[in-house]
Amino acid sequence: MVENGAPRRFPRKVFGVGDEPDPRFSLANERTFLAWIRTALALIAAGVALEAFGLPLNPDFRLIASLVLIVAGILSPLQAWFGWMRTEKALRQNQPLPTPVLAGPLGLAVIFAGLFVVLGLLFASGN
Repeated sequence: MVENGAPRRFPRKVFGVGDEPDPRFSLANERTFLAWIRTALALIAAGVALEAFGLPLNPDFRLIASLVLIVAGILSPLQAWFGWMRTEKALRQNQPLPTPVLAGPLGLAVIFAGLFVVLGLLFASGN
């Protein structure tokens, strides 16, 4: 769909404000979005692998660590999308760049998953 000689872009909430930023900044923002998506895939894969490979860990701790990683992987695309939108909007309005809201909680999730793996090793049956 074309509006005023320019194609209509999604999301309008982002592209309907401010001025076009330098394309290098928009492309860098897109690369950050894709990095969050790769992170999501890695977290989900790690959670599935941890449970699927049946490592010699306490099964309860292994399951908890797996679920924490998978949930973190499910939340990462939210950070990707909303972070991309907030950053693109800030670039278009020449404002300071926002901080990634879910980066801290996702980092904590990885720490907790690691702790559950360690606990799973310590309390594995046979030790």
